[in-house]
Amino acid sequence: MADFKDLYAHICYTFKNEELLKQALTHSSVSSNKHKNYERLEFLGDRVLGMTVAHLLYNTFPNDREGELSQRFNRLVCADTVADTARRLKLNEYIIAKEKDIIESVNVLCDVCEAVIGAIYIDSDIDTAIAFVEKHWKPLFNKDLTAKKDFKTALQEKLHKLKQPFPIYEVVSKTGEEHNPLFEIKVSCQDGHFAFGEGHSKKEAEQAAAEKLLKLLEEKHD
Repeated sequence: MADFKDLYAHICYTFKNEELLKQALTHSSVSSNKHKNYERLEFLGDRVLGMTVAHLLYNTFPNDREGELSQRFNRLVCADTVADTARRLKLNEYIIAKEKDIIESVNVLCDVCEAVIGAIYIDSDIDTAIAFVEKHWKPLFNKDLTAKKDFKTALQEKLHKLKQPFPIYEVVSKTGEEHNPLFEIKVSCQDGHFAFGEGHSKKEAEQAAAEKLLKLLEEKHD
């Protein structure tokens, strides 16, 4: 069994059943057994993370409208933010995978972090898992308390002003390894304008495409 003493200090939790922690850190490239890799725990942890962050936002920003809360929520639970949290907690130093590039993948880091949340829930109880999320996510609220519009939302609002329907997003291609894919997305609007964007997730590629189309429309109409 690996020595998790330093990791426990970083995550501020000590597992009673270290096999659960090991499972949460194990990528499917090492074991395809669903009870020995992190995939099922990630499914559980994702739900605990989402529910806890939503509850925190509801209480922390009582004057925000639903749309503002959604924007904050999306920034706090997106793959990049969760992956950054994984690095901050040093989870990347303990991930068990066949290749180094797997460990460095944003998607894998995000999944592992969520799997650890799920493992804490199973190892203890829901209150402890919620407390873990609160401890490690609440400080992020203070970094930028102003809800920022994402480019997809901004594009939608721009098209609304132009009296056009919602934009249409479509996947042009998906390349790269399964653990580190690269998506190309096309976004188009009713008047025939379109743009392309790339990213390591569909959401990231959609944001990139929306940013380009928004800039194009602003240059044309402003």
